[in-house]
Amino acid sequence: MAGKPLPSRERSEQVARSFLQTAAPDLLACLEISWIAPHDEPIRIARDDHSETVILTGMKVKMRNLADGRWLWVIVGSDERPMIFERDIVWITFPGHRKTEQWLHDSWLEKRR
Repeated sequence: MAGKPLPSRERSEQVARSFLQTAAPDLLACLEISWIAPHDEPIRIARDDHSETVILTGMKVKMRNLADGRWLWVIVGSDERPMIFERDIVWITFPGHRKTEQWLHDSWLEKRR
């Protein structure tokens, strides 16, 4: 996937909606697209005898569940496949960060070691 161009905003939305039809069809009737833009996600991987942080870049399709006000997103990779899906995110507008635990994120896990 490295070096390949990211899908367009329109294609990213199509991929995200298609993914949600299978993974979370309960969200389709009540979601609103907030924005679609490139997004970098740092992850830690193990290689040989050490670990390192690499950056995954994809198109983040950020949506809001209008039924409960929670956020969700699908990050679509350059291969036009979903890389990351998160749902039920509670966002605190001021000071501008998420309230929901980031248990899928290495940086959140590292702070709690």
